[in-house]
Amino acid sequence: MATKKNVPSIGAGWVSVTDLRLAVTRARDNRERQVRLLDNLNGRVAQRRDEVERSLAEIPSLQRGGLVNRAVSTFRAQVKRESADARLAHVREAGTIAGLVARAKQHYLSPIQMLVREGLGSERRSRILQQIEHSGPTELASLAALAASTGDREMGAALVSRVNRMEAADRPFSPHALADALVGAEHRDVTAAIMEVERTAEEAAHADTAFETGRASPTRTIQAAIMRREEAAVGADLDAFIREE
Repeated sequence: MATKKNVPSIGAGWVSVTDLRLAVTRARDNRERQVRLLDNLNGRVAQRRDEVERSLAEIPSLQRGGLVNRAVSTFRAQVKRESADARLAHVREAGTIAGLVARAKQHYLSPIQMLVREGLGSERRSRILQQIEHSGPTELASLAALAASTGDREMGAALVSRVNRMEAADRPFSPHALADALVGAEHRDVTAAIMEVERTAEEAAHADTAFETGRASPTRTIQAAIMRREEAAVGADLDAFIREE
């Protein structure tokens, strides 16, 4: 049975690599501020418990436990109400950023998709296409090696356009291999950036729910761990990616 190819849809907004760098930075900053907020709130609740326990120290333990729990529960409910807007703002921000990178997915499906956009419409790319229009397999393979070794993306894009018109069995080099050599590292960076923003949004929502309920979800904790492992498997250095201009 034939499978449907993963192709971009028409009409979604464009998201640049620069946009993705900013998205990762925003997501990290938002998550760090949320963690500090929740740590502060949990610290206040813990402090309240200590204070109540000390004030009721002379009451028998069987009675004291219930009194402490009721007092802390009341205080926790107050803290939850007072912090609701601030906590919701962090969850919404994380969701907004995740929505942005979700649109980016279709524009970065593969290295070859990224490469064919390089220099699109430029005079140099058009000139290269004209020059290689009647080039044979040996010359095309040699030029592909040159483009890969010099990092010439425009030449690579022109070569991919040329060989894609050939029968697969007659192509003197793999367009996918050339694309990976020229933009594979950037594609891995972009992929990891999208994955991190999505995972950060999940963690933000999970953290807020855990504070609301007073307990973390083991399932969501495992899910976040799996997402982190999958990000690591991509092999990108997002810190370096963010620092690039």
